[in-house]
Amino acid sequence: MGPIGFKELLIILVIALLVFGGKKLRSLGGDLGSAVRGFKKAMNDGDTDESAKQLKHMEGDAEFQAQSKSPAEASKSSAK
Repeated sequence: MGPIGFKELLIILVIALLVFGGKKLRSLGGDLGSAVRGFKKAMNDGDTDESAKQLKHMEGDAEFQAQSKSPAEASKSSAK
């Protein structure tokens, strides 16, 4: 039993068309397409939200490091 060829796919399509009808298959295809688009949009929104959180976290770390003094700098300023 080899891979499914063009003839087999055509037979499956004809059987599905007879069972469900053209109108039902068209609406099913539209629903499936909108579900895929919604999924892609949600994945892209999640990626941008996550990257924004990472940037904020990194900026917070950079500000903390810039504001804090190293022990050597702290001892120099207290000695003056």
